[in-house]
Amino acid sequence: MKKTGAQILVDALLKEGVRVIFGYPGGSVLPLFDVLYDASIDFILVRHEQAAAHAADGYARATGKVGVCMATSGPGATNLVTGLATAHMDSVPMVAITGQVKTNLIGNDAFQEADITGITRSITKHNYLVKNIAELAGVIKEAFHIASTGRPGPVLIDVPVDVQMQETEYNYPEKVCMRSYNPTLVPHSGQLKKAAKLIAKSRRPVIYAGGGVIISGAHDELLELAVKIKVPVTTTLMGLGAFPEDNELSLGMLGMHGTAYANHSIMESDLIIAVGARFDDRVTGRIDKFAPDAKIIHLDIDPTAISKNVHVHIPIVGDAKTGLSQLNRIVQPPDTREWRKRVMDWKKKYPLQYKDTGKKISPQYVVEQIYKVTKGDAIICTEVGQNQMWAAQYYTYTRPRTWISSGGLGTMGYGFPAAIGAKVGRPDKIVFDIAGDGSIQMNIQELATAVANKVNVKIAVLNNGYLGMVRQWQELFYKKRYSQTLITGPDFVKLAESYGAVGIRVEKKEDVAQALREAIAIPNVVFLDFIVEEEANVFPMVPAGEAINQMIGGMA
Repeated sequence: MKKTGAQILVDALLKEGVRVIFGYPGGSVLPLFDVLYDASIDFILVRHEQAAAHAADGYARATGKVGVCMATSGPGATNLVTGLATAHMDSVPMVAITGQVKTNLIGNDAFQEADITGITRSITKHNYLVKNIAELAGVIKEAFHIASTGRPGPVLIDVPVDVQMQETEYNYPEKVCMRSYNPTLVPHSGQLKKAAKLIAKSRRPVIYAGGGVIISGAHDELLELAVKIKVPVTTTLMGLGAFPEDNELSLGMLGMHGTAYANHSIMESDLIIAVGARFDDRVTGRIDKFAPDAKIIHLDIDPTAISKNVHVHIPIVGDAKTGLSQLNRIVQPPDTREWRKRVMDWKKKYPLQYKDTGKKISPQYVVEQIYKVTKGDAIICTEVGQNQMWAAQYYTYTRPRTWISSGGLGTMGYGFPAAIGAKVGRPDKIVFDIAGDGSIQMNIQELATAVANKVNVKIAVLNNGYLGMVRQWQELFYKKRYSQTLITGPDFVKLAESYGAVGIRVEKKEDVAQALREAIAIPNVVFLDFIVEEEANVFPMVPAGEAINQMIGGMA
């Protein structure tokens, strides 16, 4: 049976289980959008292509499925770039479909032409320019396979408009066979045995869990390991929710704005059991001072991540869920009684804390109240900056896929469209975007998207009138020379109302909880504008270039 390229594309998406696409139309994707008109796929029309990529990303993180976004050629495609880079850094399974000018015009600087495959080569796991309609079905099958297996990531498919209109015989392939791409899923048994022996001999071990635990669905196996060997667990920013933070073995997040007790534990440990993490600079601080007495076991599906930043003594390449499951069967618990007592002493001595001046609302208090009002049963999305770190520190994460934030790239403007995607994917959950008054303005036009599609997310803006994290650095390291960090914003309540959402301004501490309860009860998009302390800071904080036990602020 013959079908056009556009028909093949849509049929292939349906066969891959795609039920929602985030995107924006344009000239070079008109044949595709014409087919989508009759397709049983929900299309969420965003107001900017960057938001399409972030929404697809949020959808993927909340559901574990591949997120899909779509844009036209030229500026439509280039507007996806920041979202693709965000997903690439955080290993998010995503397929982006872009239109391209006719094949005979490629390279001629045609209207709305951009070499999007060249532009995105370094920020996608793989990408394709499909010039032959006969290859289209196979490319789509490969793209979804690559995006969702191994270490996941975004894949881009660029389809010229004439290829969308051509016809060919169509049979969608059932299997993918790629000689050059075969991720190692099952770890080497010999390496696991070596790891088990090292664990049994250790006396000050720490489990260091990253986003890979969540991606592989290994949270139950991680909990089983920690409980069996009685070892404290710290997580990266991307690993929040991989281990229940209400468990006594939890150390919370480590690193630049991690807990003091997590950082001290890592630095004093004799063994780090790293799972699905990449030892990035925000975790390690000064590399030559990082965990000086520790041997390191590193389980990761990406072999290039092992020994990339720190030397690893026992490398284990494989899927985290499979690896932990096999390790649990052979590992014997070490004697950690003295070590756990020491760690508990650090937890008592250095709890997370903040000063409440009583003049304006403390931003940390807002996050604490969101946790209490939602009873911890919500998906928390964030923008980037102080709002992100407070949300990481003061909301207690006990389940995976409840924390959605831009970790590696640190993308301002990410949280709101990601929250839309998360809510579309998990309509049963309360979804909050915890934002700053600077970052929320970067994609605030998506209020129209949320309202039009009845995606009833709740936005909690911690409004301090500054680009808060940059201002904090200027305060601490640049003699309070606040260069271009004082930011003015609109009347957020009126702005929300103009889009058809509900706006609520909160200026008193005693009104915070009630405003949150009211927002959750309203069957609409709600924009909460919390007027908070202007110069509240995120503590603890490790200054750039210091070891992670050299923290300032936030400690007794």
